[in-house]
Amino acid sequence: MWRNSGKKTLSLVLTASILFGTVGLTGCGTSEKEKEPVTLEVYSMLANYSGVQTGWIADILKEKFGIKLDIIPQGNNEFETRQAAGNLGDIIVFGGNSDQYAAAVRDGLLYDWDQGNLLSKEGSYIKEHMQDALEKNRTLTSTITDGQSDVLYGFGHDVATSKEDHSSFFYTWDLRWDVYKELGYPVVKDLEDYEKLMVDMCKQCPTNDEGQPTYAVSIWPDWDDAMVMYVKSTATAYYGYDELGIGLYDPDTGDFHGALEENGPYLEMLKFYNKLYQDGILDPESVSQDYKMSTAKVKSGTTMFSIFDYAGRAGYNQSKHTEKGKIMLSMRPEDASPLAYGMNTAGGERIWTIGSQTKYPELCMRLLNWLCTPEGRLTVEYGPKDLCWKYDKQKNTSLTELGLQCRKSSDTKIGNGYKGNFGDGILKIANTTWALDSENPESNGETYNYLTWKKTSESSASEIEKDWQEHAGYANAEEYLNAGKHKISGEYTMAEKPDNVKAVWKKVTTKLRDYSWKAIYATSDKEYDVIVDEMLRECKEEGYETCASWCNEEAKNRYADSK
Repeated sequence: MWRNSGKKTLSLVLTASILFGTVGLTGCGTSEKEKEPVTLEVYSMLANYSGVQTGWIADILKEKFGIKLDIIPQGNNEFETRQAAGNLGDIIVFGGNSDQYAAAVRDGLLYDWDQGNLLSKEGSYIKEHMQDALEKNRTLTSTITDGQSDVLYGFGHDVATSKEDHSSFFYTWDLRWDVYKELGYPVVKDLEDYEKLMVDMCKQCPTNDEGQPTYAVSIWPDWDDAMVMYVKSTATAYYGYDELGIGLYDPDTGDFHGALEENGPYLEMLKFYNKLYQDGILDPESVSQDYKMSTAKVKSGTTMFSIFDYAGRAGYNQSKHTEKGKIMLSMRPEDASPLAYGMNTAGGERIWTIGSQTKYPELCMRLLNWLCTPEGRLTVEYGPKDLCWKYDKQKNTSLTELGLQCRKSSDTKIGNGYKGNFGDGILKIANTTWALDSENPESNGETYNYLTWKKTSESSASEIEKDWQEHAGYANAEEYLNAGKHKISGEYTMAEKPDNVKAVWKKVTTKLRDYSWKAIYATSDKEYDVIVDEMLRECKEEGYETCASWCNEEAKNRYADSK
């Protein structure tokens, strides 16, 4: 019963129209009279966008495959609603490989990639180059089905070509280096020093590009899961502890620190953000905004720091700022040991799959296969080939002038027959195939990460970036962070929660998240303590110890597997 039948096949007429109609089109001169593209429904639990994909990537997908994508993000009870209907969508991206994924496997909601030789016929690049990731998925199926099946349903994110190194840091401790410079490069040893620095930086630079107040940081709730994402991630950035269920895991010792551990890392970081709020330098709209709104504030210079590169330098370092001597770059507290993730040829836990009820399995597989090719991976990351990136005669990879502008500002217009600006065309599925630091086999031994390309290193840095290089003593953030204290964590697949844990998990984690946000917004230490005491009491009444005990056992298993 475990082998999903997925008996939705294309009719001969539809197959012919795809093969000889829209799918084979290339170039930007597509006739208005061509067949309308097929809409694929993509249910992504990682997406922060709802609706039809737009921009240059939509143009490319229409020309290349005759498709358009309708993105459905994870919402309240979204999975349960779709599960009850027996149809998750055409392509499904899971945020994890345990509970909901296991339920989808058991309920026959995923397409068997071996059926009709689908993978061999339409996913040849995946089949040839991602064998470890595919084998991992078969093993996962076997685990979920108690050995009754080893059906292949997909593969995980960030697949590596080698296990020898770790991926680039994204807990980079970015801050407004120009403002830090104006303050005389003060020494920052710990979180207490960092808080004081943020107060001083907001005083030094009290308004953003539009004359509105600045804050130390602007956070958002839409990525919260068992805990408040930004709180637990700050523990990861500071201590190098990785998230594990309802707490944090030390990859060096195997110790598990539950979210409610007295004086533990989660509560320490919760207090850190409350201090920023009491100082008046935490964006007061944090709890009511989404990631997109927060990113817009970063772009306008509203924030002084981010623990993440994508919510710091990636948004702020536009030419309109760097040309004026303004920039966000890494400056971690001396006591911080940010986490980096080990490379894994079997991929991570965010799984690409196809829905069992799709009418277009071939189209879905062709799209996934292209996303895994070097051209697809580079295009999704940097924009249209030759227009934004290219290879030279020696197969060195480089960004074009337009590509460089797109890295500096997502508002850069693409033009050349493509709609909108670079940001409009970023693929809203919000998942990856190859890890950015994996080797690109079509290049001259380079990776997909443009910061490591020979051509990139040859380009000149701005004056303010040169100031950072001189002060930090390194050419880039990767060298700087790699040379300092840090921890490395490998991927781990959590077991499916047992029934007694499932029975209380949602109630406990809902209380934990809700009270955490209340604690962040406490106006005094006294009010904060009252809220945290209520959080501790109510979470424990709902069954916190059951959840934490199970996670502690998972931490032991994870540590044993790492040896």
